[in-house]
Amino acid sequence: MNNFGTRELDVVVIGAGQAGLSAAHHLQRAGLRPDGDFVVLDHAPRPGGAWQFRWPSLTYGKVHGMHALPGMELTGADESRPSSEVIGAYFDAYERRFGLRVHRPVDVSTVREGMDGRLLVETSEGAYATRALINATGTWDRPFWPRYPGQGAFRGLQLHTANYPGPEEFAGLRVIVVGGGASGTQHLMEIAGTAAETYWVTRRPPVYREGPFGEDQGRAAVAMVEERVRRGLPPQSVVSVTGLPLNDAVRHAREQGVLDRLPIFERITPDGVAWADGRTVEADAILWATGFRAAVDHLAPLKLREPGGGIRVEDTRAVRDARVHLVGYGPSASTIGANRAGRAAVRSVTRLLDGVPA
Repeated sequence: MNNFGTRELDVVVIGAGQAGLSAAHHLQRAGLRPDGDFVVLDHAPRPGGAWQFRWPSLTYGKVHGMHALPGMELTGADESRPSSEVIGAYFDAYERRFGLRVHRPVDVSTVREGMDGRLLVETSEGAYATRALINATGTWDRPFWPRYPGQGAFRGLQLHTANYPGPEEFAGLRVIVVGGGASGTQHLMEIAGTAAETYWVTRRPPVYREGPFGEDQGRAAVAMVEERVRRGLPPQSVVSVTGLPLNDAVRHAREQGVLDRLPIFERITPDGVAWADGRTVEADAILWATGFRAAVDHLAPLKLREPGGGIRVEDTRAVRDARVHLVGYGPSASTIGANRAGRAAVRSVTRLLDGVPA
Protein backbone atom coordinates (compact mmCIF):
# COMPACT_ATOMS: atom_id res chain seq x y z
CA MET A 1 0.00 0.00 0.00
CA ASN A 2 1.41 3.42 -0.90
CA ASN A 3 0.67 6.78 0.66
CA PHE A 4 -2.37 7.33 -1.53
CA GLY A 5 -4.17 4.12 -0.53
CA THR A 6 -3.33 2.33 -3.77
CA ARG A 7 -2.26 -1.27 -3.31
CA GLU A 8 0.85 -2.33 -5.23
CA LEU A 9 1.04 -5.83 -6.69
CA ASP A 10 2.96 -7.70 -9.35
CA VAL A 11 -0.10 -8.92 -11.27
CA VAL A 12 -3.80 -8.15 -11.43
CA VAL A 13 -6.10 -10.72 -13.07
CA ILE A 14 -9.48 -9.34 -14.18
CA GLY A 15 -12.10 -12.06 -14.48
CA ALA A 16 -12.53 -15.44 -12.80
CA GLY A 17 -13.92 -17.53 -15.62
CA GLN A 18 -11.98 -20.37 -17.24
CA ALA A 19 -9.18 -18.15 -18.54
CA GLY A 20 -8.80 -16.13 -15.35
CA LEU A 21 -8.72 -19.16 -13.07
CA SER A 22 -6.23 -20.89 -15.35
CA ALA A 23 -3.98 -17.82 -15.19
CA ALA A 24 -4.31 -17.63 -11.40
CA HIS A 25 -3.40 -21.30 -11.07
CA HIS A 26 -0.26 -20.87 -13.15
CA LEU A 27 0.73 -17.69 -11.32
CA GLN A 28 0.54 -19.63 -8.08
CA ARG A 29 2.58 -22.49 -9.55
CA ALA A 30 5.18 -19.90 -10.62
CA GLY A 31 5.61 -18.96 -6.96
CA LEU A 32 3.38 -15.88 -6.75
CA ARG A 33 1.04 -15.66 -3.76
CA PRO A 34 -2.70 -15.02 -4.11
CA ASP A 35 -3.60 -11.76 -2.41
CA GLY A 36 0.09 -11.16 -1.81
CA ASP A 37 1.80 -10.93 -5.18
CA PHE A 38 -1.31 -11.08 -7.35
CA VAL A 39 -5.05 -10.60 -7.02
CA VAL A 40 -8.02 -11.96 -8.99
CA LEU A 41 -10.96 -9.57 -9.41
CA ASP A 42 -14.36 -10.77 -10.58
CA HIS A 43 -17.51 -8.72 -10.97
CA ALA A 44 -19.90 -11.70 -10.86
CA PRO A 45 -21.74 -12.40 -7.59
CA ARG A 46 -20.47 -15.96 -7.25
CA PRO A 47 -18.06 -18.47 -8.84
CA GLY A 48 -18.83 -19.84 -12.29
CA GLY A 49 -17.78 -17.17 -14.74
CA ALA A 50 -20.32 -16.62 -17.51
CA TRP A 51 -21.65 -20.14 -16.96
CA GLN A 52 -23.60 -19.00 -13.90
CA PHE A 53 -25.81 -16.86 -16.15
CA ARG A 54 -26.73 -19.62 -18.63
CA TRP A 55 -30.39 -20.50 -19.03
CA PRO A 56 -31.73 -23.40 -16.90
CA SER A 57 -32.58 -25.63 -19.88
CA LEU A 58 -28.91 -25.73 -20.94
CA THR A 59 -28.06 -28.85 -18.99
CA TYR A 60 -24.52 -30.09 -18.55
CA GLY A 61 -25.18 -32.90 -21.03
CA LYS A 62 -25.81 -30.32 -23.78
CA VAL A 63 -22.53 -28.48 -23.22
CA HIS A 64 -20.05 -28.87 -26.08
CA GLY A 65 -16.49 -29.57 -25.02
CA MET A 66 -16.18 -28.33 -21.45
CA HIS A 67 -12.47 -28.74 -20.71
CA ALA A 68 -11.28 -29.22 -17.12
CA LEU A 69 -9.32 -26.49 -15.40
CA PRO A 70 -5.61 -27.25 -14.89
CA GLY A 71 -4.87 -29.45 -11.93
CA MET A 72 -8.42 -30.58 -11.13
CA GLU A 73 -10.78 -32.71 -13.20
CA LEU A 74 -14.54 -32.31 -13.30
CA THR A 75 -15.84 -35.83 -12.66
CA GLY A 76 -19.16 -37.47 -11.87
CA ALA A 77 -21.30 -34.53 -12.98
CA ASP A 78 -25.03 -35.17 -13.45
CA GLU A 79 -25.69 -34.43 -17.12
CA SER A 80 -29.34 -33.61 -16.40
CA ARG A 81 -28.45 -30.71 -14.06
CA PRO A 82 -28.24 -27.15 -15.41
CA SER A 83 -24.73 -26.35 -16.60
CA SER A 84 -24.82 -23.18 -14.51
CA GLU A 85 -25.07 -25.30 -11.36
CA VAL A 86 -22.55 -27.97 -12.37
CA ILE A 87 -19.83 -25.63 -13.59
CA GLY A 88 -20.53 -23.03 -10.90
CA ALA A 89 -19.97 -25.66 -8.21
CA TYR A 90 -16.84 -26.90 -10.00
CA PHE A 91 -15.32 -23.41 -10.22
CA ASP A 92 -16.20 -22.78 -6.58
CA ALA A 93 -14.46 -26.00 -5.51
CA TYR A 94 -11.47 -25.10 -7.69
CA GLU A 95 -11.05 -21.66 -6.13
CA ARG A 96 -11.24 -23.14 -2.62
CA ARG A 97 -8.90 -26.06 -3.33
CA PHE A 98 -6.12 -23.81 -4.59
CA GLY A 99 -6.86 -20.90 -2.26
CA LEU A 100 -7.13 -18.36 -5.07
CA ARG A 101 -8.97 -15.81 -2.89
CA VAL A 102 -11.01 -14.27 -5.69
CA HIS A 103 -12.38 -10.82 -4.83
CA ARG A 104 -16.07 -10.47 -5.75
CA PRO A 105 -18.19 -8.73 -6.64
CA VAL A 106 -15.68 -6.14 -7.83
CA ASP A 107 -16.25 -3.88 -10.82
CA VAL A 108 -13.24 -2.63 -12.75
CA SER A 109 -13.95 0.80 -14.21
CA THR A 110 -10.69 1.67 -15.97
CA VAL A 111 -7.09 0.63 -16.46
CA ARG A 112 -4.73 3.49 -17.22
CA GLU A 113 -1.10 4.48 -17.01
CA GLY A 114 0.08 4.82 -13.44
CA MET A 115 3.35 5.90 -11.89
CA ASP A 116 6.78 4.29 -12.00
CA GLY A 117 5.92 2.15 -15.02
CA ARG A 118 2.91 0.53 -13.36
CA LEU A 119 -0.67 0.25 -14.59
CA LEU A 120 -3.37 1.74 -12.40
CA VAL A 121 -6.45 -0.50 -12.12
CA GLU A 122 -9.41 1.46 -10.72
CA THR A 123 -12.11 -0.69 -9.13
CA SER A 124 -15.12 -0.57 -6.85
CA GLU A 125 -12.91 -1.75 -3.96
CA GLY A 126 -10.11 0.71 -4.55
CA ALA A 127 -7.12 1.08 -6.86
CA TYR A 128 -4.31 -1.34 -7.66
CA ALA A 129 -0.93 -0.39 -9.10
CA THR A 130 0.35 -3.41 -10.97
CA ARG A 131 3.41 -4.34 -12.97
CA ALA A 132 1.38 -6.60 -15.26
CA LEU A 133 -2.26 -7.18 -16.14
CA ILE A 134 -3.98 -10.38 -17.27
CA ASN A 135 -7.36 -9.47 -18.74
CA ALA A 136 -9.82 -12.38 -18.74
CA THR A 137 -13.13 -10.56 -19.05
CA GLY A 138 -14.58 -12.66 -21.86
CA THR A 139 -17.62 -11.52 -23.84
CA TRP A 140 -20.79 -12.27 -21.83
CA ASP A 141 -21.14 -8.67 -20.62
CA ARG A 142 -21.26 -7.31 -24.17
CA PRO A 143 -24.16 -8.93 -26.04
CA PHE A 144 -24.35 -7.72 -29.63
CA TRP A 145 -27.73 -6.26 -30.63
CA PRO A 146 -27.96 -5.49 -34.36
CA ARG A 147 -29.98 -2.41 -35.29
CA TYR A 148 -32.69 -2.37 -37.95
CA PRO A 149 -35.15 0.30 -39.04
CA GLY A 150 -38.31 0.25 -36.96
CA GLN A 151 -36.81 -1.79 -34.13
CA GLY A 152 -37.92 0.61 -31.43
CA ALA A 153 -41.55 0.46 -32.58
CA PHE A 154 -41.88 -3.33 -32.22
CA ARG A 155 -44.73 -4.02 -29.80
CA GLY A 156 -43.63 -7.50 -28.82
CA LEU A 157 -40.86 -8.92 -26.66
CA GLN A 158 -37.19 -8.57 -27.61
CA LEU A 159 -34.56 -10.70 -25.86
CA HIS A 160 -30.93 -11.63 -26.39
CA THR A 161 -29.22 -14.95 -25.69
CA ALA A 162 -27.66 -13.18 -22.69
CA ASN A 163 -31.07 -13.04 -20.99
CA TYR A 164 -32.75 -16.03 -22.60
CA PRO A 165 -35.03 -17.47 -19.89
CA GLY A 166 -35.80 -20.87 -21.43
CA PRO A 167 -38.57 -22.14 -23.72
CA GLU A 168 -41.46 -21.70 -21.28
CA GLU A 169 -41.36 -17.92 -21.73
CA PHE A 170 -42.43 -18.36 -25.37
CA ALA A 171 -45.38 -20.71 -24.89
CA GLY A 172 -48.10 -19.91 -27.43
CA LEU A 173 -46.12 -17.07 -29.04
CA ARG A 174 -44.98 -16.48 -32.59
CA VAL A 175 -41.19 -16.23 -32.29
CA ILE A 176 -38.44 -15.06 -34.65
CA VAL A 177 -34.95 -16.28 -33.77
CA VAL A 178 -32.17 -14.24 -35.39
CA GLY A 179 -28.72 -15.78 -35.65
CA GLY A 180 -27.06 -18.72 -37.37
CA GLY A 181 -24.78 -19.99 -34.61
CA ALA A 182 -25.05 -22.79 -32.09
CA SER A 183 -27.12 -20.74 -29.64
CA GLY A 184 -29.65 -19.85 -32.31
CA THR A 185 -30.24 -23.46 -33.30
CA GLN A 186 -30.43 -24.57 -29.66
CA HIS A 187 -32.98 -21.87 -28.87
CA LEU A 188 -35.05 -22.78 -31.92
CA MET A 189 -35.15 -26.47 -31.15
CA GLU A 190 -36.25 -25.75 -27.59
CA ILE A 191 -38.79 -23.06 -28.38
CA ALA A 192 -40.41 -25.02 -31.20
CA GLY A 193 -41.93 -27.37 -28.63
CA THR A 194 -43.86 -24.59 -26.86
CA ALA A 195 -44.27 -21.71 -29.32
CA ALA A 196 -47.20 -21.29 -31.66
CA GLU A 197 -44.85 -20.61 -34.59
CA THR A 198 -41.10 -20.18 -35.02
CA TYR A 199 -39.07 -18.53 -37.78
CA TRP A 200 -35.32 -18.71 -38.21
CA VAL A 201 -33.59 -15.71 -39.77
CA THR A 202 -29.85 -15.59 -40.53
CA ARG A 203 -27.60 -13.21 -42.41
CA ARG A 204 -25.91 -16.06 -44.28
CA PRO A 205 -27.04 -19.63 -45.06
CA PRO A 206 -26.01 -21.99 -42.25
CA VAL A 207 -23.03 -24.29 -42.78
CA TYR A 208 -23.38 -27.75 -41.29
CA ARG A 209 -20.45 -29.92 -40.30
CA GLU A 210 -20.72 -33.69 -40.51
CA GLY A 211 -18.40 -36.21 -38.93
CA PRO A 212 -15.95 -35.87 -36.05
CA PHE A 213 -14.23 -32.59 -35.26
CA GLY A 214 -10.62 -33.58 -34.69
CA GLU A 215 -7.42 -31.81 -33.75
CA ASP A 216 -6.60 -30.84 -37.35
CA GLN A 217 -9.95 -29.14 -37.83
CA GLY A 218 -9.64 -27.47 -34.45
CA ARG A 219 -6.19 -26.09 -35.23
CA ALA A 220 -7.41 -24.78 -38.59
CA ALA A 221 -10.36 -23.00 -36.96
CA VAL A 222 -8.18 -21.43 -34.27
CA ALA A 223 -5.68 -20.31 -36.92
CA MET A 224 -8.43 -18.44 -38.79
CA VAL A 225 -9.44 -16.53 -35.66
CA GLU A 226 -5.80 -15.97 -34.70
CA GLU A 227 -5.03 -14.36 -38.04
CA ARG A 228 -7.70 -11.72 -37.47
CA VAL A 229 -6.29 -10.91 -34.04
CA ARG A 230 -2.77 -10.59 -35.47
CA ARG A 231 -4.11 -8.08 -37.99
CA GLY A 232 -5.79 -6.01 -35.27
CA LEU A 233 -9.33 -6.88 -36.35
CA PRO A 234 -12.16 -7.64 -33.92
CA PRO A 235 -11.98 -11.37 -33.20
CA GLN A 236 -14.54 -13.87 -34.36
CA SER A 237 -15.42 -16.72 -32.04
CA VAL A 238 -13.81 -20.09 -32.73
CA VAL A 239 -17.31 -21.58 -32.99
CA SER A 240 -18.25 -19.16 -35.78
CA VAL A 241 -15.72 -20.70 -38.17
CA THR A 242 -16.33 -24.37 -37.38
CA GLY A 243 -19.89 -24.73 -38.69
CA LEU A 244 -22.87 -26.29 -36.96
CA PRO A 245 -22.51 -29.95 -35.92
CA LEU A 246 -25.02 -32.10 -37.77
CA ASN A 247 -26.14 -34.38 -34.95
CA ASP A 248 -29.36 -36.39 -34.56
CA ALA A 249 -31.22 -33.53 -32.87
CA VAL A 250 -30.32 -31.12 -35.67
CA ARG A 251 -31.26 -33.65 -38.34
CA HIS A 252 -34.65 -34.18 -36.71
CA ALA A 253 -35.23 -30.42 -36.48
CA ARG A 254 -34.42 -30.01 -40.16
CA GLU A 255 -36.81 -32.79 -41.09
CA GLN A 256 -39.56 -31.13 -39.04
CA GLY A 257 -38.97 -27.76 -40.74
CA VAL A 258 -37.77 -26.07 -37.55
CA LEU A 259 -34.46 -25.14 -39.18
CA ASP A 260 -35.91 -23.81 -42.43
CA ARG A 261 -33.91 -20.62 -42.74
CA LEU A 262 -35.06 -17.23 -44.00
CA PRO A 263 -32.69 -14.46 -45.14
CA ILE A 264 -32.29 -11.40 -42.99
CA PHE A 265 -35.22 -8.99 -43.11
CA GLU A 266 -35.01 -5.36 -44.20
CA ARG A 267 -36.92 -3.75 -41.33
CA ILE A 268 -38.89 -4.41 -38.17
CA THR A 269 -42.54 -3.42 -38.01
CA PRO A 270 -44.72 -2.89 -34.94
CA ASP A 271 -46.12 -6.38 -35.43
CA GLY A 272 -43.19 -8.33 -36.89
CA VAL A 273 -40.63 -8.03 -39.67
CA ALA A 274 -40.63 -7.23 -43.38
CA TRP A 275 -38.40 -8.03 -46.35
CA ALA A 276 -37.55 -5.86 -49.35
CA ASP A 277 -39.65 -8.05 -51.64
CA GLY A 278 -42.80 -7.25 -49.67
CA ARG A 279 -42.97 -10.40 -47.58
CA THR A 280 -43.92 -9.94 -43.93
CA VAL A 281 -44.08 -12.15 -40.84
CA GLU A 282 -46.05 -11.29 -37.74
CA ALA A 283 -44.42 -12.10 -34.42
CA ASP A 284 -44.89 -11.69 -30.69
CA ALA A 285 -41.19 -12.03 -29.83
CA ILE A 286 -37.77 -11.59 -31.42
CA LEU A 287 -34.88 -13.49 -29.87
CA TRP A 288 -31.49 -12.14 -30.91
CA ALA A 289 -28.95 -14.99 -30.90
CA THR A 290 -26.42 -12.66 -32.46
CA GLY A 291 -23.37 -13.26 -30.34
CA PHE A 292 -21.15 -11.15 -28.14
CA ARG A 293 -18.21 -8.78 -28.37
CA ALA A 294 -15.05 -8.69 -26.23
CA ALA A 295 -15.59 -6.83 -22.94
CA VAL A 296 -12.50 -4.61 -23.05
CA ASP A 297 -13.89 -1.07 -22.74
CA HIS A 298 -12.12 -0.62 -19.38
CA LEU A 299 -8.81 -0.83 -21.28
CA ALA A 300 -9.67 2.14 -23.51
CA PRO A 301 -7.33 4.64 -21.73
CA LEU A 302 -4.36 2.47 -22.76
CA LYS A 303 -5.17 2.99 -26.48
CA LEU A 304 -4.59 -0.63 -27.42
CA ARG A 305 -7.01 -0.77 -30.36
CA GLU A 306 -5.76 -0.84 -33.92
CA PRO A 307 -7.39 1.06 -36.82
CA GLY A 308 -9.26 -2.16 -37.69
CA GLY A 309 -11.12 -1.98 -34.37
CA GLY A 310 -9.47 -4.89 -32.53
CA ILE A 311 -6.51 -5.28 -30.20
CA ARG A 312 -3.50 -6.79 -31.93
CA VAL A 313 -2.20 -9.67 -29.86
CA GLU A 314 0.91 -11.83 -30.23
CA ASP A 315 0.59 -15.01 -28.22
CA THR A 316 -1.42 -13.39 -25.39
CA ARG A 317 0.50 -10.10 -25.21
CA ALA A 318 -1.01 -6.83 -26.46
CA VAL A 319 1.36 -5.52 -29.12
CA ARG A 320 0.88 -1.91 -28.02
CA ASP A 321 1.65 -2.64 -24.34
CA ALA A 322 3.71 -5.66 -23.26
CA ARG A 323 2.39 -5.35 -19.70
CA VAL A 324 -1.11 -6.29 -20.84
CA HIS A 325 -2.13 -9.85 -21.66
CA LEU A 326 -5.50 -10.92 -23.02
CA VAL A 327 -6.71 -14.44 -22.32
CA GLY A 328 -10.04 -15.84 -23.44
CA TYR A 329 -9.79 -13.35 -26.31
CA GLY A 330 -10.10 -14.37 -29.95
CA PRO A 331 -8.41 -17.74 -30.53
CA SER A 332 -8.36 -18.55 -26.81
CA ALA A 333 -12.13 -18.01 -26.38
CA SER A 334 -12.83 -21.68 -25.73
CA THR A 335 -12.40 -23.75 -22.60
CA ILE A 336 -9.27 -25.56 -23.79
CA GLY A 337 -7.94 -22.40 -25.44
CA ALA A 338 -8.49 -20.44 -22.24
CA ASN A 339 -6.47 -22.96 -20.26
CA ARG A 340 -3.56 -22.76 -22.67
CA ALA A 341 -3.73 -18.97 -22.85
CA GLY A 342 -3.61 -18.72 -19.05
CA ARG A 343 -0.41 -20.76 -18.99
CA ALA A 344 1.13 -18.81 -21.90
CA ALA A 345 0.28 -15.46 -20.32
CA VAL A 346 1.94 -16.42 -17.05
CA ARG A 347 5.10 -17.52 -18.85
CA SER A 348 5.28 -14.11 -20.51
CA VAL A 349 4.37 -12.23 -17.31
CA THR A 350 7.06 -13.96 -15.26
CA ARG A 351 9.64 -13.00 -17.89
CA LEU A 352 8.43 -9.42 -17.65
CA LEU A 353 8.68 -9.44 -13.87
CA ASP A 354 12.19 -10.89 -14.12
CA GLY A 355 13.21 -8.09 -16.50
CA VAL A 356 13.58 -10.35 -19.54
CA PRO A 357 12.72 -8.52 -22.80
CA ALA A 358 9.57 -9.72 -24.58
